Amino acid sequence: MSHAAPYAALSPDVVLAAVDAVGTWSDGRLLTLNSYENRVFQVGLEDGGFVVAKFYRPGRWSDAAIGEEHAFALELAAAEIPMVAPLVFNGRTLLRHEGFRYALYPRRGGRAPSLESADQLEWLGRLLGRMHATGAREPFHHRATLDRATMIDGPAKAALGSDLLPAHLFDAYRQAVMRVDDAVSLRFEAVGPVHRLRLHGDCHPGNVLWTDAGPHFVDLDDARMGPAVQDLWMLASDDAMFDALLEGYGQFRDFDPTELALVPALRAMRQVHYAGWIAERWHDPAFPAAFPFAAEARWWEQHIADLHDAADAL
Repeated sequence: MSHAAPYAALSPDVVLAAVDAVGTWSDGRLLTLNSYENRVFQVGLEDGGFVVAKFYRPGRWSDAAIGEEHAFALELAAAEIPMVAPLVFNGRTLLRHEGFRYALYPRRGGRAPSLESADQLEWLGRLLGRMHATGAREPFHHRATLDRATMIDGPAKAALGSDLLPAHLFDAYRQAVMRVDDAVSLRFEAVGPVHRLRLHGDCHPGNVLWTDAGPHFVDLDDARMGPAVQDLWMLASDDAMFDALLEGYGQFRDFDPTELALVPALRAMRQVHYAGWIAERWHDPAFPAAFPFAAEARWWEQHIADLHDAADAL
């Protein structure tokens, strides 16, 4: 299987056959859902229902790491925290078909949360407090940690080793990343030791779906160890929003306010990671189609300027 085009053999017939292979009979209806790191499909079933089939990117996570993702989702669901967890077939959640690893999920729809609503933010804060209380019970052993190695060093090497970064911007990009890395390091040292726990890891509004019954979380693909504030800052763009989240959060778990000083560092780390992620995946045909701007020198020029701004802010 080519890492340049890891899903070339994942035809609609293979997807449907994978669903059928566990006795969840498909009826031929197939809808590709928005996902770049993995491939995700909504599949219609003969009984009129649907499942969501997630095919994991080859080589990204080990079986043990995916197992921890699934176990965490099931643990949250068992605690009545609204997390969409994988379906279990004969004691297994990680399935295999035609060389692909995949999992099936129940379909859970919803709309984007209204983050301007203090009530909805408090509700999300309560759920995150409960999620983190569960996540703090034990650590991940096989999944990544939110740190400079995974969010700055690795992504920067991917960008510097890619033809996507224009040659005349190579030194400027490297200098900008070094400034961010130094500033992030100093900020973490200034804050001091923080407690790390199992996180959602990518808790942006797109991974929260709202229904008349309330919100639920999806997609633990980036679940990892890290500080609690990582799951909060992407839902809050100002102090008032943070206050509303923490009002709910504090009802179920104490929050260490010193972690708030990490938010600019976490934001800068995510900026570096984003560009490196695109560069590393550029040979996957889905990426040039989804991120055509990354092939333009002006985008890298702006990215470099943004990194300097982030370093200045830190």
